[in-house]
Amino acid sequence: MRGVVHFAFVAAMAAGSPLPAQTTSPILEKIADQPPVPDDPFNFGDADKRMTVPVTVAGRGPYNFVVDTGAQRTVVSHDLAGLLGLRSGRKVRVTAMTNSAIVNTVIVPSLRLSKAATENIEAPALDQRNLGAPGMIGIDALQDHAVTIDFASGQMTLIPSKKRHHQIAAPNEIVVTAKNRFGQLIVTDAHYHGRRIAVVIDTGSPVTIANSAFRRWLSVPPRHIGTVMLLSALGQLLTADYVQIDRLEIGSVEFKNVPLAFADAAPFRRFDLADTPALLLGMDALRLFNNVRIDFANREIRFTLPDMQMLASN
Repeated sequence: MRGVVHFAFVAAMAAGSPLPAQTTSPILEKIADQPPVPDDPFNFGDADKRMTVPVTVAGRGPYNFVVDTGAQRTVVSHDLAGLLGLRSGRKVRVTAMTNSAIVNTVIVPSLRLSKAATENIEAPALDQRNLGAPGMIGIDALQDHAVTIDFASGQMTLIPSKKRHHQIAAPNEIVVTAKNRFGQLIVTDAHYHGRRIAVVIDTGSPVTIANSAFRRWLSVPPRHIGTVMLLSALGQLLTADYVQIDRLEIGSVEFKNVPLAFADAAPFRRFDLADTPALLLGMDALRLFNNVRIDFANREIRFTLPDMQMLASN
């Protein structure tokens, strides 16, 4: 296997003056011939095998943004920012999948995804050709919400979530708890041959990525598939070995013959996982389930299984 795969992970730190006060935008009016963003549930699409959802930006749209639960920041493409006339914000240092750089931001006066609305977002502005979409929804717009991805029906639901007591799992449902690190949920109830690993649920990645610390742990030699070129949101390319490992466990679910790419990508360092065996669990693995629910408020991920025997023998 050899191809170019988009990865949209973005984390950012301020690199300039404080955010200026928001002023009235000249583009808040609705465009009559544009359909509104549908309420829950709504259909999602694909961009390079990643999940996209309809989003309105400053009252305009909808535009199909990639939903990236592995990225800390919402991003708007230069192309869309120019089309909408979004005003400039501060410069920030952005860390993407392969490297970091100082980039410009734009002020998004309003952003609506289903029933969730966010105002005055300072969004890094990057090239659409590197994002693979007009923009990207990060966890800054998903906090305090539960995201349910129903692969069986091709629909996504986003609802507000509040902390609650433990809820009993439904039949064929696996529940795993996670730690919160920089706003990101890190699953620790995952194992390789009985040894604990860390897992980040990353809907912005079409393939699963493992770091070198995980590779050093392999007790069974992986089957080499080929190489894959990883394209970061900043336009840098990284060549990664693409292999198949014999097994992996998340909660009580066992995966067999799991394909993944080995790359010491920037998110591992960002989440203090560079020296910890860890995975960015991408859409290739998530699509094995009927349903995945990511509840940020309760630091919980629920996986609904299509069939236990089919999953174990995959």
